[in-house]
Amino acid sequence: MADIFSPVTLGDIALANRIVMAPMTRDRAGPGDVPTDIMVDYYRQRASAGLIITEGTQPSPTGKGYWRTPGIHSDAQVAGWRKVADAVHGAGGRIVMQLMHVGRAAVQANKDAGADTVAPSAIPSAGKIPGPDGVPVDTVMPRALAASEIPDIIAEYVAAARNAIRAGMDGVELHCASGYLPMQFLSSNSNRRTDLYGGSVENRIRFVVETLSALAAAIGPGRVGLRICPGVKFNGMDDADPHATYATLLRAINGLGLAYCHLIHIPLDGQDALDLVRQNWSGAIIENSGLTFDTAKAVLAEGQAAAVSFGYLYIANPDLVERFRTGAALARGNRANFYTGEGDDRKGYTDYPMLDA
Repeated sequence: MADIFSPVTLGDIALANRIVMAPMTRDRAGPGDVPTDIMVDYYRQRASAGLIITEGTQPSPTGKGYWRTPGIHSDAQVAGWRKVADAVHGAGGRIVMQLMHVGRAAVQANKDAGADTVAPSAIPSAGKIPGPDGVPVDTVMPRALAASEIPDIIAEYVAAARNAIRAGMDGVELHCASGYLPMQFLSSNSNRRTDLYGGSVENRIRFVVETLSALAAAIGPGRVGLRICPGVKFNGMDDADPHATYATLLRAINGLGLAYCHLIHIPLDGQDALDLVRQNWSGAIIENSGLTFDTAKAVLAEGQAAAVSFGYLYIANPDLVERFRTGAALARGNRANFYTGEGDDRKGYTDYPMLDA
């Protein structure tokens, strides 16, 4: 029976406790998509988590789709993230970087001039995404990647992972959920290719398998995790058989020795998603499903996962671990400031008080 405050090791990453801060886009990067000093404070405040997973970080200009999200493809970005990693480590924490290539889920005005928008197939993303002024607009029509370009995309991920390690990160997490590029390859409705990367489930998982294999070879498998959400409809996803897709994917990568599988646990017709992962994956699992302190403790006590992650609760409770430990009341986040500080980036970001304040 694992205690939520007990240490655990995920791959090569030793955690002081089993409470993980989930990745959350907060749109506070500075010019050039460089992490700011305010971001350094934000992550330092939350370093008592056993592990912090950063907000989604684009591996290349092509991979960006949202306003003011950070990158990890320039020297300035690496230097900015180095400040973040040093701050978290200085406070006794561990931190991995989520690599997020949005693929077709992009607004052109949010990207660098001339940055392309690519996807497995030339099918636009459903719904709208906020532009630079915060007003949601239609996503751009993507260009279908040529088969000869796919190794270049994987190489961008590898370069980003190496940059993350150079910046002092403890590892990386490949974002394979939320309708972004890896999930666009996985899902039958967004991948209409007829080559080795489309059609059968074995072909549709190929991009993710090759990317994870390349990341593991570049920085070590014990420093690589992935995040999945079987059955999610966000950004126009609608896979015909998510059970088969994710069972096949997990079996294909099970022998790589990766650090963890981070599951966004939502209802899935026919089979519980956590059961699906546990039946096809022998490695560590981080469970994420709108958990409370009590439900998180139960998941760990029952041996369902090695660690548990919290997103929303970490916005307004930077000292969430201490609040859990002492039974203190939890603060509520102000949704109006999740993605903007209304002229002050600290507002709703780094100004939530600690218990000792």
